[in-house]
Amino acid sequence: MTKIAFILPDNKLIKRSQEICRELKMEDQVEFFRNDIDNAITLAKELDRNDSVDAIISRYGIAHMLMQEKLNVPVIEIMVTGQDLAQAFYEAKIRTGVKHPKITYLAFSNMSNDIQRLSRIMGIELEILELESPEDIKRIIDAIPRKSTDILMGGATSMAYGSQKGFITQIVESGDCALREAFKSAQKVILAKRNERRHTEEFMTLVNSVREGVIYISSDLRIQYVNSQAEVLFNLKCEDIKGKELQNIFSDKTSLEELNNALINCKNKQECYQDILLEINSKLIAFGIEPVIVNSKVVSMVITLMDVTRIQETEIKVRNEVIKNKFLAKYRFENLVGSSPEITETKRLAREFAAVDTTVLITGESGTGKELFAQSIHNASSRRNGPFVAVNCAALPVNLLESELFGYVEGAFTGAKHKGKAGLFEMAHHGTIFLDEISEMEMYAQSRLLRVIQERQVMRLGDDKYIPVDVRIIVATNKPLAQQVSKGEFRQDLYYRLKVLTFRVPPLRDRNGDIRVLAKYFLDHYCSKHGRVRAFSKEALNLLEKYSWPGNVRELRYFIERMVIVTKQKEISGGQLMTYWDDQDLSSSQNESAPLKPVSDEKERIRQAIEQAEGNISKAARILGIDRSTIYRRMKTEQKK
Repeated sequence: MTKIAFILPDNKLIKRSQEICRELKMEDQVEFFRNDIDNAITLAKELDRNDSVDAIISRYGIAHMLMQEKLNVPVIEIMVTGQDLAQAFYEAKIRTGVKHPKITYLAFSNMSNDIQRLSRIMGIELEILELESPEDIKRIIDAIPRKSTDILMGGATSMAYGSQKGFITQIVESGDCALREAFKSAQKVILAKRNERRHTEEFMTLVNSVREGVIYISSDLRIQYVNSQAEVLFNLKCEDIKGKELQNIFSDKTSLEELNNALINCKNKQECYQDILLEINSKLIAFGIEPVIVNSKVVSMVITLMDVTRIQETEIKVRNEVIKNKFLAKYRFENLVGSSPEITETKRLAREFAAVDTTVLITGESGTGKELFAQSIHNASSRRNGPFVAVNCAALPVNLLESELFGYVEGAFTGAKHKGKAGLFEMAHHGTIFLDEISEMEMYAQSRLLRVIQERQVMRLGDDKYIPVDVRIIVATNKPLAQQVSKGEFRQDLYYRLKVLTFRVPPLRDRNGDIRVLAKYFLDHYCSKHGRVRAFSKEALNLLEKYSWPGNVRELRYFIERMVIVTKQKEISGGQLMTYWDDQDLSSSQNESAPLKPVSDEKERIRQAIEQAEGNISKAARILGIDRSTIYRRMKTEQKK
């Protein structure tokens, strides 16, 4: 319940205030104390220290002195109204019997406003003697010449002493209006204070719930607040160090000096500091400093801190989770290097497709960067904040592809996980699923994929209910799907459903000028990665541009990395390039990409490529524009026949 302390030395005023309390139905909220100034200050300090009251009401000298004490509890002053002063002047005239009396007014600074103007209006000769402390009352009254005044006027304490000294006195009393206003003001202040306290408690709960330690300090570097995380880090309690200097936390003076310098700069330059690493109590702590600026002035600062070991553990956990699930799309259109007209037009088309939410088919030879385009489309789309799930359909065995894509329930097959497993389509909910090498998906899985695209729902293996999914599907292939449809190896209805939006990523040999740009880009990247300093000679760049790069950007990238590592000179010459180019000259490299004889039988095409590559499967794969795994799979299929 609200508790208000009413402290005054005047019995008459206290009785009137009690009546007003009953009128306002506040009698249960107010406790009245009759005390002079000295005793009132002692009482108020005790009430404040014990948090016994929510507000104190007083007036005149007592209110003035309590405000000087800067108590935590708010002090409400009973104001002296113009009506109260006019009444006191009128009664002074009656008591003295003088039409224009000489009045000496003893007042604290909070009592003397507008008195002079009112006295002139009423024809009163007024002298104001200002009091600074209770000790001034006796000294000033004792010094007043008896004939210099007709009457003394002021508060109850000073008038009581004036009467003892033989002066005619008049107490300036507060009227009922001023008393009512004081009680109402107290209620408003208490309500505001309670709201402030509630907001403070909410804020403190928020600050204590964050993982970082927080130290709030004043502009003179004294601690005002320490949250629970900081208490744990330093093994200290907030109440033990509040108001003390920072050195009470830091035993390492070197660390303290470095932090102090940063705080001083923060205060003087109004700058923020992040990731200041200091060793505190044998722990490596990352500090951040933010200034609190009010009216262009730093009034305080906030220090945030966190145990670096904990940061590292969290980072490792997050990284492992992201890597494990492969749900992160890190490439954007800005990362796609190249300015040739061919790649520029491809990027323009892909950006257009990113703006709409429908299926996309990306075609192109192996190594051209189809997945980079898929990730870029995802990051430029409205689904950028959702997951990006990439699946290589050729890398998963046929019997696992369906369960990985659509998931399964417990007991669906031998070896199924307890409680089952969500499929990749479910994991891509509200995001994008990228199906690479879609041409390698077997026919039954194709039919299920078609249903997912049409119905936007999946059914786990062994289950009897559908699960709605909101995913965008992007597929990629290095084979002409139209030919596969004609051969009966790919569903026609799925093909037409996938090719709503389609574009082809051009091979590197068709990207005029991009080989040189990409070579320099990869050279800078791998020099930075491996701590080397390398540059291409003009001859080397010319040789790189003449090669057809059947493995496209992927082949160029890893060849450049190889050159950065194996060469010793800073400048990579044409001769060095040829030395490490699979021990072959440029012409043989060009022959490697020579077109095969036109044949309709895939088996014969593979045989020709292997023969042309002299048995090297990697070269044969580059000639055909497919992965080595595809060749091995085709060979294995032929052996079974």
